[in-house]
Amino acid sequence: MDIYLINLARRPDRLAAMELQARRLDLSLTRLDAVDAGNARAPDVDQWFQAAGPLGEIPRGDKCCSLSHRAAWARLAASGADYAAVLEDDVVLRDNAAFALSNADWIPRGIDLIKLEHYGPPGQRVLLSDFTQLGQGFRLARLRSRHTGAAAYILSRRAAGMLLAISRFDLPVDHLLFNPNNSKLFGRLKPWQLLPTIARQQASETSDIEGWRVGLRKFDLTYVRRELIRFGYDLKLLPEQIALLASGRARFVRVGG
Repeated sequence: MDIYLINLARRPDRLAAMELQARRLDLSLTRLDAVDAGNARAPDVDQWFQAAGPLGEIPRGDKCCSLSHRAAWARLAASGADYAAVLEDDVVLRDNAAFALSNADWIPRGIDLIKLEHYGPPGQRVLLSDFTQLGQGFRLARLRSRHTGAAAYILSRRAAGMLLAISRFDLPVDHLLFNPNNSKLFGRLKPWQLLPTIARQQASETSDIEGWRVGLRKFDLTYVRRELIRFGYDLKLLPEQIALLASGRARFVRVGG
């Protein structure tokens, strides 16, 4: 299975660290040049995004990150392969990562998107259903609540086609893929969660896009309005989640260790 590594040209240190991890796990990486928010032309970036979406204005760094992922989807679509993995260059792979990244033979038929990482606090619990046993102690489960982050995932060529059909994005890439509260495409992608996870993104303080978000987090009327809108989206999914829990089809699982 091809493993596409999104890497900024000005971060050879991260590329070297990822290549070291790959050698340790006997994996091969295909580097893709990330879109750099520091020097990308605004018109070239902004043409791909709506002025505002369910989560408000998308920061420039997140826009460029999303376009970097889009390049990986296009590479998969052109390759003719059934699946590919996408990694960001600040992810730490666990010792068991080779199970998921060496090949796609373990992926059940009909699954288009698999989240490989844990994103969030160590004790975070995510609502999951349809647990499926795999080999070597791994399981898959349908993702039923928000679990953002897009530092490590596998997607099918069919999913790549769905994503490439988007003419203008209204969400950052991780919310588009893994946030049922806001993503119109979530229901079609039907993402799954790998358990245990095999990757963990490094602390957000080291992220090259974190600085682009600071201005949008200023506490003012715009911020309050945006957070109230987000809360409203979160509430819309509650009836479905409660029904899944009540029926016993789903349960909250701690995905971080």
